[in-house]
Amino acid sequence: MSAEAHEGLGDRAHGWRRSFRHWRGQCPFWAGVLTLLGGLPIMYFPYANLTFGTVTIRMATTAGAGSLIIGVLLIVLGLTMWFQKHSRIFAGVAAILLALVSLVVSNFGGFVAGYALALVGGAMAIAWVPGAPVADPDPDPGPDGHRRAG
Repeated sequence: MSAEAHEGLGDRAHGWRRSFRHWRGQCPFWAGVLTLLGGLPIMYFPYANLTFGTVTIRMATTAGAGSLIIGVLLIVLGLTMWFQKHSRIFAGVAAILLALVSLVVSNFGGFVAGYALALVGGAMAIAWVPGAPVADPDPDPGPDGHRRAG
């Protein structure tokens, strides 16, 4: 490939990165990530088999279906925080409630890992507030550096 081809790829990657950064700033991104990651251990551990040599330990509980539903709902709530930022408070409250229910239903909330991630993600979604748009400074300040009364 020529140097020009590499430069074109860099411009596209830079543009993608800039648009991703802009999108990430417009929604509760990290709240969605933590909530989504919190759903994974809650969903996984009730169906996991741990093998130590020739001994297999099955973590299955009677509420395996409940754990699956809670995990899927937490993943959906994490995606909702990303793509429906106006319903972030509902998604945050629902994530906190599901995290609390997972303590009882799903092996102590995915051995507390999923519980903690979903709880913090829900709290971050409730606390997130969209930033105010940045105003451009007055291009023509007065002679003393202050804006003119207009």
